[in-house]
Order: sequence, then structure tokens, then C-alpha cells
Amino acid sequence: MNYPDPAIYDTLPKLLRHNAQSHPGEVALRLKEFGIWHETTWADYLAKVRRMALGLRELGIGAGDVVALLGDNDVDWVSMEIAAHAVGAMTLGIYRDALEEEVGYLVDYAGAKAVFAQNQEQVDKLVSLVDKARTVEHIVYSETRGMRTQDDPRVLDLAVLEQRGEALHKADPAAFDAMVEATSGDAVAILCTTSGTTSNPKLAMLSGSRFIRHVITYLKADPKDHTDEYVSVLPLPWIMEQIYCLGFGQIARMTVNFPESQDTMFQDLREIGPTFLLLAPRLWEQIAADMRARIMDASAINQWIFDKGIKLGMKAIEEGRRSGLADVMLFSALRDRLGFSRVRSAATGGSAMGPETFKLFLAMGVPLKQLYGQTEMLGAYTLQAGSELDVDTVGPPFEGCEVKILNPDVEGVGEIVTRHDNMFLGYFRNEEATKADMRDGWMHTGDAGYFDSKQRLVVIDRLKDIAETSGGVRFSPQYIENKLKFSPYVGEAVILGSGHEFLTAIICVRFSIVAKWAEKNRIGFTSYTGLSAEPRVYDLIRGEVEHVNASLPEKQRIRRFLLLYKELDADDGELTRTRKVRRGVVGERYGQLIEALYNGAQSAHLDTEVTFEDGRKGRVKADMRIMDVGGAPTELQKAS
Repeated sequence: MNYPDPAIYDTLPKLLRHNAQSHPGEVALRLKEFGIWHETTWADYLAKVRRMALGLRELGIGAGDVVALLGDNDVDWVSMEIAAHAVGAMTLGIYRDALEEEVGYLVDYAGAKAVFAQNQEQVDKLVSLVDKARTVEHIVYSETRGMRTQDDPRVLDLAVLEQRGEALHKADPAAFDAMVEATSGDAVAILCTTSGTTSNPKLAMLSGSRFIRHVITYLKADPKDHTDEYVSVLPLPWIMEQIYCLGFGQIARMTVNFPESQDTMFQDLREIGPTFLLLAPRLWEQIAADMRARIMDASAINQWIFDKGIKLGMKAIEEGRRSGLADVMLFSALRDRLGFSRVRSAATGGSAMGPETFKLFLAMGVPLKQLYGQTEMLGAYTLQAGSELDVDTVGPPFEGCEVKILNPDVEGVGEIVTRHDNMFLGYFRNEEATKADMRDGWMHTGDAGYFDSKQRLVVIDRLKDIAETSGGVRFSPQYIENKLKFSPYVGEAVILGSGHEFLTAIICVRFSIVAKWAEKNRIGFTSYTGLSAEPRVYDLIRGEVEHVNASLPEKQRIRRFLLLYKELDADDGELTRTRKVRRGVVGERYGQLIEALYNGAQSAHLDTEVTFEDGRKGRVKADMRIMDVGGAPTELQKAS
């Protein structure tokens, strides 16, 4: 595969200009609005970026400045990002669902001079940050609805910015090209937030040339070209979505499609029929759960076909083959319904996926591969080959990427450390953290793992999360949690047991599925809290826990559990924005529940602070039943 020479095209603006000159009429992007797909050619893409870049320069944005981006994945976002790079600025993506406090922290810490805030909701977050957005001189929005009453002098309509840029281009047609030529591949282009599982996210500094070279390395392991179609459903601030939308999009000319909304993304995905797909494990799990939920309403014969097809398909995959009968009975129709019929390559990463979920999609005929990486390493640097069934590893490292296991124990398990020529340049304004994570040129990931006999990397868990019971039994909470989440009824789980005699669990039910199950079984409820307290729901989840226990060693089995009165929430700090559990926060906030799980109590009382959707804080008091797995049900106490 011939990709542009990274020695010549070492920044994203240079790549975009090259594509627009070489393939002006080819479709680069699509965006769905009001039910209609709108296409953007490479020539259109460049013209939009040119207008934005010239407009930004007129606003005084230049080298060393930071432009933050806040909103949904769309054409305006990626265009503004490249436009900022064209004027020499750095870009910082902020998750669209971040609360004011998080937005304020990131904008203030980075010293952002301008913010692209897509709509009224995002603009309001910034305008309300009187003390934490002091460096912000310009707030550019693209959606006009609700903006007429906004009188903050910093707020500017993107359409106006583009009009100014177009006028500047007509006055000086050579200005934009001169700006693009002046961009340096060695300069920091992207400030990418880390996952922040233990504290506020750090900002990894990524240069344009390193970004582009690493994408080319990735493409050698998983080639793409202009015939590939990709649907962007994961947040653009995440490093892997940056790699695909900007990297694969610019270097391989893979067409990037943006859904109309989060609510319509699966319908939009089916309309496009992507050839390449990246979904986080939580989305694969949601798809699997939704399939099981829909079959609950099907006829008896269709339920039998579904169950039989799944069993045949899973059995075949475990034997290293695919079942033709299962494909005819079930999987062919499922692939079509989900929009997966044209998928040539699919990936999952960001966190571990349960082996049962992984095998299900392989059985369905989705060529799913697990990858592994970190923001600091420009995303993925290992990927499964896909030539054989492999549910345990994340594959071998890419060419030129070194990975080793530091201080391995007798079983070969130690800390995963890694390096390659295109890794990050350090953390923005945080030399202390850079020195802590980067030692002698090696990135210390904090993950525990080992290499199997075929030199494929196996990632077990975060090093600090691998736990040991008081009896000396070592276990990986994440491994057991992923087994639980294969159940369509379990949305999230936190396994406990470090320093205790046995393992327990705090479980969140998957509300959409359990609600449907409850309706079918004529169980009345009015809320998540009421449903999670229902005795028959406890019995349902106990059955799922016992099923998982049967596959685990005796001393790693869950002995007690409770159903949390609410879902774990990123807004409450319990999850990162990429849906990873913040175990420290959970341990601190739910200490009363953990104590009750281990002191023999039959119920647990909680009195804690929560954050509401509008950012307000309040206190919640609740009582939750504790169930002994295999024991008799205990008395239910209502949550309040």
C-alpha cells in the first residue's frame, strides 16, 4: 500500500492539501442531518479548513496557542482541528458530556485562547465559567438554535468566522498556502487527554509528524484505502478516534461518516454499511445485550432458532471454525440487521472485553480484533492477527514498537513497558508526571501482563488493581467483571476482595434489558432504584452470578453481592469518560456498602453525595439488600 511520504507531508494541513489537489472530487466525509447524508469532498474539506484557519488567524490565534474543541463528532470539529494546526496552534478535545467543572479544569489548565463549542449547551458551560476560563478570548459555535439571547462578546458564529476567512482568501490567495508550508511536523499539534482513572486527566503532547508516522505503522498491520467506509461513533477526544478520523482519514483516504446523533448511530451505521469498525467493549456488550432483549419479544420458534444458532456458532468458534448452519439460521440476518455485512476489519480497545462477548461476534462472522495501547503511545501498538481464535491476547506489537515485561514473577507476569520512535513528547506543563511515567526512554503503562508462547501480549489488569485475598489468593477484578458483563442483565460490576477472606460484588443492572424482563414477568416498578430492589431481580442476578462462579476456581468465586440503587456514572466521578471504573472513587464513596458486604449484614445503608445532570450536588440515602450466593434470600429493604 502506498501512503503519502511522511517526510514531505508531516502535518495534517499538508496532508489535507495534498489530498485536495490529488483527489478533489473524491468524498472525504459524510454527515447526516435531518435524515439526509451530506457529502464533503476533499476540495470542499480544504476550502472549509482554509476559511476557518484564516478566520482564526484574524482573531489572533497562532503558534503556541491552544484551541479547545467541545461537541459532537462532525465535519466542523475535524475541520476546526486541522485549521488550528494550520495556524500553528495546539488542539485539545474535551468530551461532549463533560460537566462545567471538568471543562473549566481543562480549559484553565491548558490556557485555551479559543474554544469551538458546538451548540448552546456547550457555550453555556464556558460562559458560566467566569473564574476558570479567564484565558478564553473567543468562543465559536456552529449551531445557531438558542444562541440569539447570548450576549457574551467572546461568542462568535462559525458562519461569520468562515465568511471573514473567505474574504481574507480573496484578498490574499497565497496566504493560506504560506501558512500550511510554515507548519512544522516537530511542533506539538494535539493535546490529548489521558483516561484519568485515578485523578484529573493529564495532557499528552503529540506532534504532527509522530502522529502521521505512527498511523502509517498501524496501517501496515491493518491496511486501509479510499474504498473503506468508517462510521465515527466514539468520542473524538479519545486518541483512537483521532487516529481513525484524522489519521486513517487523511493518510489512507478512508471515508469518515458522522451519525446524526448518539440516539440514531446504530441506524445510521446500518445505512452506511461500514467496511471498518471500531467500538469500545461497552458498545459491543450493549449490542449483544440488545440482541438478547429483542429476542425476548419473539415467538417461541424464533427464540429456539436464536438459541440454537448461538450455541452452534459458539461451539464452532471454540473448535477453530465457523458454523455454516448457524450462519444460514441466524448470523447472516443479524449481520445485515446490525449493518455489519460489509465489515472487512473490526477492532475493540480502550479496556478489556469478556471472552464470551468476543467469541459471539467472531461466531457471527465479524472479523473482530483486540488492540492495546495508550494515549501516550499514540493509541494502539499491538493488534491481533485474526488468523486463529484468540480471545486472551491483544496480539503482537507493531513493527518498530518494543514491548517488554518488567520484573516478571515466576509465571512471567510483570509490568508492561514500551517504547517506539513516535511516542508522545511528554505531558503538557507536567514534567514531574512525565518523569514518573517515562523512565530511560520506556513508557511504564501501569498494566500487568505477559507474553504467551507465540509472543502475543496478554494484558491482565491494572498492576495496582490485581488483588490478593487475606488467604493469599491472587485475582484480577477486571477479568471476573467482564465475565459478569457478558450477561445481558448486568450493566456494570465492581469485584471486591483485596485483603478479605472472599470475593464480593457491587452490581449495576442493565436497566433497558432488566426493565423489559420485568415487564414480561409482570413485575411493577417506577424507576431504576425500585427495579434494582425487586426480589425477583435479585434472584435473576443471583443466577447470573452462579453461572459465572461455575467457570471460576473455588477461591475466586463471588460469595455475596448487592445491586446498587443507581448506575455508575462518569458525572459522579465513578467512571472515566471512556467508561473505565475509577476504583478509588468507588471504594471511597461506597465504603459503607463494602463494610456491610464483609461484616455479615443482611442489608447496607448508604448516605452519600451525588452530582445531578445539571451539575448541582445533593445527598442520597438508600438501603440495599445483600444476597449470599447459594444461600437463602434475605429481607428486602426499600431504597429511599
